[in-house]
Amino acid sequence: MNQLKIRKFDIDNTPAEEYFLPAEKLISGNPKQTVWQHYTDPTEKFLTGIWQSDIGKWRIAYTEEEYCQILEGVSILTDADGNAMAVASGENFVIPRGFVGSWEVVEKTRKIYVIYEAAD
Repeated sequence: MNQLKIRKFDIDNTPAEEYFLPAEKLISGNPKQTVWQHYTDPTEKFLTGIWQSDIGKWRIAYTEEEYCQILEGVSILTDADGNAMAVASGENFVIPRGFVGSWEVVEKTRKIYVIYEAAD
């Protein structure tokens, strides 16, 4: 008999992982970040969950593809050329593999993420 293996996003029953970014990534602040990892496939290349961060700014360099839906807060993503885009509650976007720049949380932000780590 097959068992239904659909996963719901349930923060109350998913362990939280809290962490701080390495000093070399920080631009300003020292934001506490929290992840509720809801699903990882057997290859560990596809994962999804909820992420939250306190106010701060850090460097990012994406080796993965990421879809995001902002649940609350405001953040600003800036690329290496200085082009900035604010994202806020209710907005959806994709960060492509190879994106380099910074992520700044200006209002505590929580998002749903879906990540695919492509093979080289």
